[in-house]
Amino acid sequence: MKKAVVLLSGGLDSATALYVAKNKGYRCFCLVFDYGQRHRREIGRAKKVASSAGCQIKVLKIALPIRSSSLIDKKIKIRQKCSPKDLNKIPSTYVPARNIIFLSFALSYAEGLGAEAIFIGAHAQDYSGYPDCRPEFFRAFDRVSAVGTKSGVENRKIKIFIPLLNKNKAQIIRLGNRLGVPFELTWSCYRGGNRPCGRCDSCYFRARGFREAGVIDASLK
Repeated sequence: MKKAVVLLSGGLDSATALYVAKNKGYRCFCLVFDYGQRHRREIGRAKKVASSAGCQIKVLKIALPIRSSSLIDKKIKIRQKCSPKDLNKIPSTYVPARNIIFLSFALSYAEGLGAEAIFIGAHAQDYSGYPDCRPEFFRAFDRVSAVGTKSGVENRKIKIFIPLLNKNKAQIIRLGNRLGVPFELTWSCYRGGNRPCGRCDSCYFRARGFREAGVIDASLK
């Protein structure tokens, strides 16, 4: 069976990307990062999603060299319910070069496993504010994979799949719903409380996505 490494965060986007990979017939190996984020709730949710999907999971603890993001430094304020004028601004939740780092580890893992693919759940809403979620970034990284690995130079390039790239949150939720994604196990809130805060960007976009998709968010029951 063909293999894929899936970057899994515990959120609904990466969970949907995992189920897309499974639907394509890949045996999936989930890679989760413990990088000093504000809370560990999303890591716990990622473990539950991987278990529900019957996939192996590896949690990799890494230390980033600087704490300049509100996802890492609790002293930095998290933006709440961004307005349209903020959509193209890089938010405080941006972690410097995070996807470059994550994909580099995933590429190493995939090559070692003999995997053919890497799946990441980045999408249109993300790349409006995050530089390393843009289509041109993924095209560039795909080129790096081709020229910077043994697999690439031996014409066995590891393919980077971004199956949600051109979808909005509602479209992702509809897709995940069709694929049987256990959305009730996922976590989106940037804060790590007992329940989602309902105020941060991530909570706002999640709630709007479920509403526009016409799907009930089972995680709130």
